[in-house]
Amino acid sequence: MENDDFDDGTTPHLMCHVELDFEGPNVATLNKWAADALRKLADLLEKDEFDDGFHPVKDNVGKEIGKIYIDYYGESFDA
Repeated sequence: MENDDFDDGTTPHLMCHVELDFEGPNVATLNKWAADALRKLADLLEKDEFDDGFHPVKDNVGKEIGKIYIDYYGESFDA
C-alpha cells in the first residue's frame, strides 16, 4: 500500500507487530537467525509485499518461525 492511497485530510500510519520463536544450539545462533529473519522482513516491507493482516514468517528452509501483523490506516487531522 502506498502512502498516496489515503484520501486528502488523513495522515497515513503503519502498525507492525512481529513475533518470532526460535530453538537452537546457543544464544549466538539464535541471535543470528532472528537477525536474518528480521532483515528479510524489512526487505519485504520496504518492497510493499504485505497487505493488512497476519502473515506467516518462515525460515530459509520453509519452517514457520512466527508471524507478522501489518495494519495500514489513516487518521484525520482536523484543523
